Amino acid sequence: MSDPVARPPLRLVFVGHVDHGKSTLIGRLLHDTGSLPEGKLDEIRAVSARRGMPLEWSFVLDAFQAERDQAVTIDVTEIRFHTARRDYVIVDAPGHREFLRNTISGAAAADAAVLMVDAAEGLREQTRRHAYLLHLLGIAQVVVAVNKMDLVGRDPDRFRAVAEQAGRHLERLGIRPVAIVPVVAREGENLATPSQSMPWYGGELLVEALDRLAPPVPATTRPLRLPVQDVYKLGDKRVLVGRIESGLLRIGDELLFSPSGRRAQVASIESWGADPPPAEAVAGQSVGITLDRPIFVERGDIASDTAHPPDLASQFRLRLFWLAEAPLRLGQLLKLRRATSELVVTVEAIESVIDNETLAAAPAEMVGRDETAVVRLRARGLLAFDPVERDPAMARCALIDGYDTVGGGVIVSDAGRHGGATSLFTVEHLLTVEARAARNGHRGAVIWLTGLSGAGKSTLAMQAERELFARGYSVYVLDGDNVRRGLNADLGFGASDRAENIRRVGEVAGLFADAGTVVITAFISPYRADRDRARRVCPGLFHEVHVAANIETCERRDPKGLYRRARAGELADFTGISAPYEAPAAPELTIDTGTQPVEASVDELVRYIVDRTRLAAG
Repeated sequence: MSDPVARPPLRLVFVGHVDHGKSTLIGRLLHDTGSLPEGKLDEIRAVSARRGMPLEWSFVLDAFQAERDQAVTIDVTEIRFHTARRDYVIVDAPGHREFLRNTISGAAAADAAVLMVDAAEGLREQTRRHAYLLHLLGIAQVVVAVNKMDLVGRDPDRFRAVAEQAGRHLERLGIRPVAIVPVVAREGENLATPSQSMPWYGGELLVEALDRLAPPVPATTRPLRLPVQDVYKLGDKRVLVGRIESGLLRIGDELLFSPSGRRAQVASIESWGADPPPAEAVAGQSVGITLDRPIFVERGDIASDTAHPPDLASQFRLRLFWLAEAPLRLGQLLKLRRATSELVVTVEAIESVIDNETLAAAPAEMVGRDETAVVRLRARGLLAFDPVERDPAMARCALIDGYDTVGGGVIVSDAGRHGGATSLFTVEHLLTVEARAARNGHRGAVIWLTGLSGAGKSTLAMQAERELFARGYSVYVLDGDNVRRGLNADLGFGASDRAENIRRVGEVAGLFADAGTVVITAFISPYRADRDRARRVCPGLFHEVHVAANIETCERRDPKGLYRRARAGELADFTGISAPYEAPAAPELTIDTGTQPVEASVDELVRYIVDRTRLAAG
């Protein structure tokens, strides 16, 4: 028996076009390496004889009656085998296009892959699709088995042609094959023993190529990632539970919980029945922990060490594989599931659809079934993740429509602008908030006006600024004109640039408020996630004000003719017409400028600001 600590198994996924011989190769490989369970060979001989057919090695894995009847693999099967050098876990993924969901789930758990290619047929559409799935999931180690060499007379020229075809296709995906081996799986040729019928081949046997694959990087050496599965209340204790995906966890470690940014130290690692309780836990373990102080943590949060946080973004690029019959379309709402977190996302852009044959990327209006694409998504909230280049496992996610999984993919490295900073340190000001407020005669605040175009945000902001200034306030308005000409002059008007525009405004407004100024912002800012992010910059000083004129009122005003142009199709992504506006769920103040005159609206806003920024007596 192998020592599981000394010899961690390498997880192999076998993929390729249906009928190219994956299950046959696996069954014969298990036999030739002495890995078949006792009695299994006699069992498959008996099954094959009852069916009046030669010994069928695929029956080792095709455990379902439906598979034996149809001669196709429909589920993902895992089985162990070993060589003299290492242990393996085989993931046999189905080749038929109807079962691609299973292929993706099998490949997602693998460290390396064996790509099967029929010597007579060469690379088929499904072979190319599976190769792209390996690339999409970040699997860089691939061994190619060119099977059924007996059907081409074991011709070396045919092998070289297929090997060149497969190698060229994989290299265009950024995958350099570890080896390309000609085999006859049914006869066991070049699997664990050299083929006497292919003396022209002097390369590695399949098992030798597999043994040369780099071992998986131990999950304990990567930064800590603990997705929170649930929070239990046990007496006076709040226990956070989840499975450690990578890294080490020790009592006393300071944890950062993303996306909230809250921090706390590990007070204990709970273990039922263990005496004494453990002082540390490692990747692969499911744990319960308590913290040294009561902070709000919920399902979906990611616990990490403070020096290596995950990235955060509400907009990101996803390299995906679409599985649903109905195509993916621009503007579609879906649920994105990554680890234990779920967020509603909107498809903001379909940047390109990939041709599996040529690998050419072309812009498209939709993504059809079994197509791969690069899309840009916007989430209603911040997502904590690691891009695929850093940690493929933490980049993988699924797209859900209702109760159906309709796609899967990985978040790529240029996904968002809000990565976790690891080299920035807080420098405390020598002036306190109270000192600044005493000098100014009022507290600082961010008064965030949001509403449709034409609702009156800029009018309210400018008149309130004048009134407050007359009362001696340090006050300033941020609106599109004064930030787009300077701070944000580098940004366009696409969806991601608009979101970045709001993010920067939120950061600047927070600095104003921290300095003791009342800053009034006048931006449509249609998405709650963007406004919530601005609130998190200065949570105690942020005041969301909904300027709530309805769209009919705004269209009647329409001083710049924008609604008319949007209705005519001249303006794309116009809020309220061709793009959504997410009204505040619980604003601090709502002002309906459609039902009261401007003067009354200004008075209402100014009274609110004065009340909220007034210094306490004495």
